[in-house]
Amino acid sequence: MMAPLAYPAAALAEIGGCFAVWSVLRLGASPWWLVVGMGLLGLFAWLLTLVEAAAAGRAFAAYGGVYIAASLGWMWAVEGVAPDGRDLVGAVLCLAGAGVILLRSG
Repeated sequence: MMAPLAYPAAALAEIGGCFAVWSVLRLGASPWWLVVGMGLLGLFAWLLTLVEAAAAGRAFAAYGGVYIAASLGWMWAVEGVAPDGRDLVGAVLCLAGAGVILLRSG
């Protein structure tokens, strides 16, 4: 099953791509970061195509839980803001939901 590899890689690509755009628009970074951001967002979309699922929507829905958890990890590692208890409980619930969806699609 490709999902355990594709989902974390897709999450890093999507978060990195979105953060590149955020950096240009909100932090004043060089507009060249938009090129990096577009490349990462393209990589994100391609990685999701590697997930075996009967429907694209199911692959995207299950990915949502991974994205939420990875976003909190990014917030902590890159932005220096530690997740609080509610963040962690929410991430666990989302990952549980993603697991249920993935079991259904297998």
